[in-house]
Amino acid sequence: MISALLTDIEGTTTSLSFVKDVLFPYSRDKMADFVRDQAGDPEISALLDRLRGETAGRTNGEVVELLLGYIATDRKDPVLKALQGRIWRHGYESGEFVAHVYPDVEPALRQWKQLGLALYVFSSGSVEAQQLLFSHTHAGDLSSLFSGWFDTGIGKKTDPAAYRAIAAAIGEPAEQLLFLSDTLAELDAARIAGFVTCAVDRDSAANAGAHRCVASFDEISLELP
Repeated sequence: MISALLTDIEGTTTSLSFVKDVLFPYSRDKMADFVRDQAGDPEISALLDRLRGETAGRTNGEVVELLLGYIATDRKDPVLKALQGRIWRHGYESGEFVAHVYPDVEPALRQWKQLGLALYVFSSGSVEAQQLLFSHTHAGDLSSLFSGWFDTGIGKKTDPAAYRAIAAAIGEPAEQLLFLSDTLAELDAARIAGFVTCAVDRDSAANAGAHRCVASFDEISLELP
């Protein structure tokens, strides 16, 4: 049997439209005010200084323009992801939006947890953003179901080395770990690292390649191939 499960978020547990049409626009609209109001916070200041280091002499306004450009191009920049996490926290906690998860996700996660599986997340969003999303879903707070969280600080999602590092952090053989994603390049990288893989095809448009493919979480098998 599979001993632990690692899941992607966008397109797998959560609709792409929630991320693209709710979260990204919210962070874009709030970014200038957030930088202006929080620039004195030592943590935020340190993050902004990392961006200023790319081109000497950037003002806060120039940094904001740089960040907005990153959002427009969906750049996986760690500073952007950290700032977005802080901005989204306000949106969740103020009730301006609630995170979407597909209806099959919550019962499957609870069933797997009851079976003794350790559950993990690997997303390009920051760990904080992952935890916020699963803490504020339409199905309630699901964050306690997870044993750990991984973002691109451990490596790119298309790099097999990232999955090897995750397996080492989990402490289980890669051959007993199941990775779920809607993205072929991620699935390929995980398989190269030794993971069992399963494509989650929510819209009948995903390219699953040689990977097992399901339409929902209730079709996922926990038996080793």
